[in-house]
Amino acid sequence: MPTVPEVLPDNVEQLQQLLLVERQQSADKDSQIAQLQQQYPHMLEQFRLAQQRQFGRSSEASADQLGLFNESEQLTEETAEEAVPERETLTYTRNKPKRKPLPKDLPRETVVHDIAAADKVCDCCGGELHKIGEDSSEQLEFIPASIKVIEHIRPKYGCRHCEQHGTGVDIKIAPPPPTPIPKSIATASLLSQVITSKYQYALPLYRQEQLFKHHGIELSRKTLASWMLQCSDLLMRIYQRLHQLQLQQAVIHADETPLKVIHEDKSQCYMWVYCTGTDSPPEQDRAKEPDKPPRNIVLYDYQASRSSQCVRDYLQGYSGYLQVDGYAAYDRTDATLVGCMAHARRKFVEAQKVQAKGKSGKADWAINHIGKLYRIETEIKAKSPEQKQALRQQHAQPLLEQLKSWLDKSAMQVPPKSAIGKAIAYSLRQWPKLIRYVDDGRLSIDNNRAERAIKPFVIGRRNWMFANTSNGAQASAVLYSVVESAKTNGLTPFDYIKHLLDELAKQPESIEHLLPWNVDLTQIAL
Repeated sequence: MPTVPEVLPDNVEQLQQLLLVERQQSADKDSQIAQLQQQYPHMLEQFRLAQQRQFGRSSEASADQLGLFNESEQLTEETAEEAVPERETLTYTRNKPKRKPLPKDLPRETVVHDIAAADKVCDCCGGELHKIGEDSSEQLEFIPASIKVIEHIRPKYGCRHCEQHGTGVDIKIAPPPPTPIPKSIATASLLSQVITSKYQYALPLYRQEQLFKHHGIELSRKTLASWMLQCSDLLMRIYQRLHQLQLQQAVIHADETPLKVIHEDKSQCYMWVYCTGTDSPPEQDRAKEPDKPPRNIVLYDYQASRSSQCVRDYLQGYSGYLQVDGYAAYDRTDATLVGCMAHARRKFVEAQKVQAKGKSGKADWAINHIGKLYRIETEIKAKSPEQKQALRQQHAQPLLEQLKSWLDKSAMQVPPKSAIGKAIAYSLRQWPKLIRYVDDGRLSIDNNRAERAIKPFVIGRRNWMFANTSNGAQASAVLYSVVESAKTNGLTPFDYIKHLLDELAKQPESIEHLLPWNVDLTQIAL
């Protein structure tokens, strides 16, 4: 870029030319400054957001974020000068915490601690003391898991007459008992213990290998992994039947999370989750009223990608409601999509984090307004679907209309690349899906059902970190599905899986009686 010489020329034309150059340079600098000034707020937002993610709370629930369910009706704009401190004396009664009694069905051992016979004499008069009562207290004793060997002996019988005359030897022996894994030392209880330890309590196989060593039993992780693969094959009938029933439900929640598989062509694979119903069984007896409540089903599906084809293959033309986040792959299904208000709120929470400290803005208004919608959901939680629909139309619909009007207006007032601009843009893009829950009482305001369902897998992944092969990942999907479906139907996973393995080893023609809502473990001798 040419510079102005130290000695100015006497020629007027040359001076004019230098002046034009100087003006152009000044204009270029002003343009650069203006561009940097526009970029500065965005970069500052990104810095604050990164700082918050690195050092701030991981949860959205904090005292200054206007919690979803503890919503304040309006933002306070009072300054410190306006607030007048008052002195008041607080009195309260401290409630002493009371320990819950231990379950009555636990085995009990009574130990009597009596005084010596010589002490059962009055120190004053020497008379004999009589019992006037007793003090009792309970302690909880832990007995480590016991392991035993079951030896199966099958006597053989032959005919001595045939042996002597050489007419043939007909040996009779009882058939071997059905086992989940033929010719294996593993019983259904042992397999259930390994399954629940890893897929319910996130204990990797190598740690289980070490625990067995403490009992003097050599079980390599390779053997344990092979057992898991064979158990998943046996439980596949249950998984497939649950899949068929899940596609018959009116509403399905879906989500996905990454999974690293070592021996897989793609570096990033995914575990998808599809769930229906609720997190716990309804009050109705599902066996007696099968058509009233939706089925509580949680199924995982391993795929080597995150493409829309994965969803389409799993749903197989499903045309009901599919409640998801804003991921575009779900748009290519035949389902009617329902949005997630929690995801929309999360965008505004991120925008709130990058605001100047101590100041409120548009993000606060949006979070507060969404909180009002959640307050309605809390109040109508116990209502029937028909009642929910009517109450949402009455109370939530006006709030949604206010929110939409505010979004349209605010979109014209904020930079589109700012955090608040991105939050507003996301809500506007998802708006038809976000408000769909108002039209049907069976729908939820958010997709937290799926996010809660996928959390056990995410917790387990932190411990075992990766899957070795795609077969192992598929087996994990089946075993996680059985464990989580048992939990959502009020069953103890260990007992349920043991029952399944015992029954499936007999190769029954029908498995309807083995579905989680048809099993009563209290009636089964485990």
